[in-house]
Amino acid sequence: MYPAATCALHHRNPWELLVATILSAQCTDKRVNEVTPGLFAKYPTPTDFAAVRPEVLAGDIRSTGFFNNKAKSIVGAAKKVVSEFGGSVPQTMEEMLTIPGAARKTANVVLGTAYGIACGVVVDTHVQRIAQRLDLSKNAEPVKIERDLMKAIPKDKWILFAHQIILHGRAQCQARKPKCSECGLDSVCYAKDKTQLAISFQLSAPDRAGLAES
Repeated sequence: MYPAATCALHHRNPWELLVATILSAQCTDKRVNEVTPGLFAKYPTPTDFAAVRPEVLAGDIRSTGFFNNKAKSIVGAAKKVVSEFGGSVPQTMEEMLTIPGAARKTANVVLGTAYGIACGVVVDTHVQRIAQRLDLSKNAEPVKIERDLMKAIPKDKWILFAHQIILHGRAQCQARKPKCSECGLDSVCYAKDKTQLAISFQLSAPDRAGLAES
């Protein structure tokens, strides 16, 4: 269904992807992609981000929401990347997790998309919802869902799988009104909140009684 799925956040290098991913929290990728071109023109490098005051950066990213916290994370991330990693975003999960604003989801996005390194599976709200609907995980916590997916999905598919599921969540398997009748996974999905096409039929009284009992 989504053979060429990839990250929807526009970026030219790992640092830009890290910033875009931090901005994407509680914000649409579309909005982030509207903000980042001007942002990266104003602050071309991690050194430029490290030098700006968080309150100033907050004004530049205001439309993405939660701008004060995001500004602090991005400035903190820039300072960390510049001072400890020579201005380059690191390529290990352990190092990524030391960067302000980079939890496992963000780290997996950057490592997988920018470097092609499969350390885990990105678990955002789409992946979390669909993993549960497809019985790939019965857990509610992202870290536990990721562990379940890492067991269920071959490692060489971890990066692509997350991109595919995210696209599927946006296109069909939406939170409130999933388009189950159009879904290619319908035959293997037994989610309790599946939507069904309305079918008009009439039952005799005995049939109605039997249906009620069942």
